[in-house]
Amino acid sequence: GIGADNDLYINQAIVFIEDAIQYRSINHRVDAKSLWLYRWYYSRTCQWILSLTITIILALVFIEKPSSLTITSDVRYRLSAWNPPCGLTESIELLCFLVFMVDVSVKSYLIGWEEFWKNKWLMAYILTLVVSLTDWIVSLSFFCTENVRIRRILRPFFLLQNSSMMKKTLKSINSTLPEMASVVLLLAVHLSLFTMFGMLLFARTKDGQQDKEWVGYFRNLPDSLTSLLVLLTTANNPDVMIPAYSKNRAYSIFFILFTVLGNLFLMNLLTAIIYNQFRGYLLKSVQSSLFRRRLGIRAAFEVLSSLKETPASAQQSCVSIGALLRVLQKVEMDSRCKQAIMRSLKTCSCDQLSAAQFQKLFEELDKDAIREHPPCPEYQSYFMQKMQFAFGHPYFGYLGNIVALANIVSICVVLVMDADKQPSERDDFFLGAINCFFILYYLLEMLLKILAMGLKRYLSYPSNIFDGLLTVILLVLEIATFAVYGFPHPGWKPEFMGLLSLWDMVRLVNMLIVFRFLRIIPNMKFMALVVTTLLDLVKNLRAFAGILVVVFYAFAIIGIMLFKGAIVPLGNTRYIGNKLNALWLFFNLKNVISWLSGHFQAEVIYCLLYLLTVNLIYRWAKIYFVAWWLISSVIWVNLFVALLLENFIHKWDRRCHREPLSDIEYQRTVELMFRDVLEEPTEEELTEKLHQHPHLQLCR
Repeated sequence: GIGADNDLYINQAIVFIEDAIQYRSINHRVDAKSLWLYRWYYSRTCQWILSLTITIILALVFIEKPSSLTITSDVRYRLSAWNPPCGLTESIELLCFLVFMVDVSVKSYLIGWEEFWKNKWLMAYILTLVVSLTDWIVSLSFFCTENVRIRRILRPFFLLQNSSMMKKTLKSINSTLPEMASVVLLLAVHLSLFTMFGMLLFARTKDGQQDKEWVGYFRNLPDSLTSLLVLLTTANNPDVMIPAYSKNRAYSIFFILFTVLGNLFLMNLLTAIIYNQFRGYLLKSVQSSLFRRRLGIRAAFEVLSSLKETPASAQQSCVSIGALLRVLQKVEMDSRCKQAIMRSLKTCSCDQLSAAQFQKLFEELDKDAIREHPPCPEYQSYFMQKMQFAFGHPYFGYLGNIVALANIVSICVVLVMDADKQPSERDDFFLGAINCFFILYYLLEMLLKILAMGLKRYLSYPSNIFDGLLTVILLVLEIATFAVYGFPHPGWKPEFMGLLSLWDMVRLVNMLIVFRFLRIIPNMKFMALVVTTLLDLVKNLRAFAGILVVVFYAFAIIGIMLFKGAIVPLGNTRYIGNKLNALWLFFNLKNVISWLSGHFQAEVIYCLLYLLTVNLIYRWAKIYFVAWWLISSVIWVNLFVALLLENFIHKWDRRCHREPLSDIEYQRTVELMFRDVLEEPTEEELTEKLHQHPHLQLCR
């Protein structure tokens, strides 16, 4: 009937608008049952369950054998790690796999068979589940005694496929790799040439006493290459050149040239290329996100224009304001945006909205999140008005900063005076007295600011929350100190009582006072700009953090598989050694002499003999650690620098073109960072894409 059709169109519009808000694809089933399933799947409860499942399966590695989750990492002193019985972690894994199977089944059904074959991520999801379940069955058949578990390495994929932004970021990184490869190849040529030069310069001579550089770093091609690769990271600088420099100062030119060309030129050139290319690919990704948002809004307009209540005489498609209001009441979206759109609808003079007007309404989603601070209280008393003016003035804040600086200076003076004193000689009276004075001032300052600004306005500033919270904690600690140890007086050195000694309490208070000094940041414009840039990165770059977790997790699992049981205690001696320590000793042969003393000789000889059997393992270990360095330091750090630069430049440009308003804060996402340079999709592009929808049949 007409009513059922209208309800379907309303539900379709609701889902399409929610897709637009979350930058989701609209290419999914749009019948009544599928829409209900779709909204249920993307509900907070289901997504929370899925996120919890991913967290649990990733966290299993901390308790699975051969994990060593103990307080200390020193194998001489730590207790034996808890080994869960066979079947416990496997049962938890199975439950997680069941959740993932439901997840992939729902996703596959909602997008349809035709779209499924185009979606490589879903196919990889199914393949990962099949391999993981097969490996799980093998584990149980061996009663959990197998050494290699392939499914552990695959676990980060579940985190990766669950985030659309992580997928886009990974796609951007993948597109940037060809340009990065050219510079990495140039680095390899640079490394190879200098390796050849080094082997020729520091070749073995007849005088064995002069061959220290050859023995330590340039004995053969692998050692020479490794030495210079480590020098590229500056980890062995200046140790690597000391033997040659001791022989002849001119040899330092070789190492200086290598470092200047490699570190100052090639590595920074790599940063520049990554910044330029990655910014371009990320911009394309954000552009596609904008297209998805515009397409979702346009799809909502088209289905609402198909409602039977729409006038048939209309020459072009239009949507009634009443229908849109019904949709907005059910849409899950930010209350600020919803209220802004509803206000615009109430002030609209017409009853029908065109496609352009409909799209313009939802441009509210693209705007900065504006946070306005509540107004100050209005006092009738003349005295209170003067109090409000005095203690609400910026100069009162500056006075508080000066007092905080004086507190820091006084703490520094006392620490310098007491640096060489024994604990029994220390008198905590002076430090306790000045802390008491300053904490009382901080309390008074907080109360006066609340009086001037009002509690709501005071709490609307993050800097005030930070300041006030630390003031309250300091006050509680000071009261606890006085309650346990009494008031400060000359010779104030009471015996230990309670959970913490007096000196521990005073140290804790002083650390919080030093931390509280960060309150000066909002008053220093340039420093505030830097800090807000870093905070925005923390808030908006969850996708990058997720990929970083994936990389760390995968390398950690591979490392456990390669070096499992490599560190074991040898008797009751202080030396720890096995495969991993042998590798470390072989990598640092020049330090062996320092170990040859006293009762360490037996263990060192044992390790040196063991080196003969692990030489092959050592070479493979080199590949593992070099791969880690390339991915984490060379590629990932440069990507982070690129985004840091982009965020900072964007904020700097905004600072230069718009004066900050004291009562308004602007909060931006990664998408909004590029908003000024994005291109709006044309009418033809949107219409063509809508007609390609596999499940939506437009009536008009």
